[in-house]
Amino acid sequence: MAEEIRGSKVLITITVMFAALMAVLDISIVNVALTDIRASFGTPIDQIAWVSTGYMMANIVVIPMTGWLQRKFGYRRYFAVSILIFTGASALCGAAWNLPSLVMFRVLQGLGGGAVIPTSQAILFARYPREEHGMAGAMFGLGAVTGPLLGPTLGGYLIDRFSWHWIFLINVPVGLLVAFMSFRVIEQPAFKPTREPIDFWGIGLLAVGMATLQYVLEEGNREGWDSPLIICLGTVSGIALITFVVHELESDHPVVDLRVFKNRSYSAATGINFLTGTALFSSTFLFSLYCGAVMHYSALDIGILFLKGSFIQLLVFPLVGKFNGKIDQRLMIGFGVAVMCLSIWFNAHLTDAADQATMIQPIFIRSLGLGFIFVPLSVVALSDLPPNQRGNAAGLFNLTRELGGSIGTAFMSFQLDRLTKGYYSYLAEKVNVYDATTLDQLQAMRGALNGRVSDPGAAAQLILSGRISMQALIRAFNDDFMQLVFIFFLGIFLTLLIKKARPFTAPAGVH
Repeated sequence: MAEEIRGSKVLITITVMFAALMAVLDISIVNVALTDIRASFGTPIDQIAWVSTGYMMANIVVIPMTGWLQRKFGYRRYFAVSILIFTGASALCGAAWNLPSLVMFRVLQGLGGGAVIPTSQAILFARYPREEHGMAGAMFGLGAVTGPLLGPTLGGYLIDRFSWHWIFLINVPVGLLVAFMSFRVIEQPAFKPTREPIDFWGIGLLAVGMATLQYVLEEGNREGWDSPLIICLGTVSGIALITFVVHELESDHPVVDLRVFKNRSYSAATGINFLTGTALFSSTFLFSLYCGAVMHYSALDIGILFLKGSFIQLLVFPLVGKFNGKIDQRLMIGFGVAVMCLSIWFNAHLTDAADQATMIQPIFIRSLGLGFIFVPLSVVALSDLPPNQRGNAAGLFNLTRELGGSIGTAFMSFQLDRLTKGYYSYLAEKVNVYDATTLDQLQAMRGALNGRVSDPGAAAQLILSGRISMQALIRAFNDDFMQLVFIFFLGIFLTLLIKKARPFTAPAGVH
């Protein structure tokens, strides 16, 4: 078969794991450096987000097209060239001289990086026989989840010891090595480039629709959801994506084959993957904000906290991969969803008096649950599909997780702002100068500040207002986390739509 991959299984696994690790690491490591980049370029705080937004917009455009590009250029060539583009762009990012140049190079980096994750997954599933797809999914997952685990800690160390430029330059030697290994160890002897005509309309509609959607999701909360620009781009995105879906379903040679959703298990697994992206990215976003705004942790402290809580993933993923197929995958996914819901529920009950063990607990529980979701979910989604559909399916599968993360993070950010304002108004009404408890607190604070500031009364009221703001913020965080629990619990019902896996039977003559 043209999709068959040959070569050393061990070397191919190591190569694609390092590629996935590098691509995912870059997303999480940049977030730690935004403050230093802003200071270096003198950039306003409302513009620095373009360093992340530019990358994600390019990323989310190229991911759905990976299946077609794999058929056009072959796994090895497309994978290696994508890594080289990512590596070259990383070097350019490290040499950027102002914000526009950095954003431009980040867009180029996203065009290369977007292909790495789905192509890595497709290569592993093409190289491993069907009965070993569980272990293939575990190995891919191990590389993909180690990036967010190491990113904040490694980023904090590089910035502290050197400068923000090194979070990009560190990709160069790794990327060159991975590209070299890709050309050497990945073999696709039966590959013949597809002679399908290029679907220019599909590519154009996809690029416009996904890029504008990502902009709306990233900037909507900052610009305001009622902003004319956000409304206009949201409308453009909706029209472009609806037209894209209609066009792709009618086209004989679509750039993205949406007919793969006829497979019930794939559709259900993709839905769960969307919810997983929503819960994972949103909870990480909220928890990181909570650590900084409420607990006053530094970026490096937050990174170390995630490192301590997530190390268990390194044991869970291979273990789940080994037992995948021996236990009903639907039960494993359902168990993982329940455990992740429990972890987010713990997040919803944090206070500003939480110690480090209490802060680590939800991260640790989430890491356990994620292993039981990530590995069997990718196997359920891809194993039952024909090999010639897996590249396209892997791209769409990974796209849904990215979209879930973007939509969930935008929605939770909006909710956090709205709930904080609402709780502040509610608490401020309860705390007034005629309340005996409030009067006692103000008097105690005035006494403590007497002789230390010029106006102890005004300073005491300012401190009291700060306490109200903090309590409002904590309640808003707690409510946001509880909403995530209910949203992600929907994944339990989607597991019921997954068909029971067919037992693998080796073809005659295979031992």
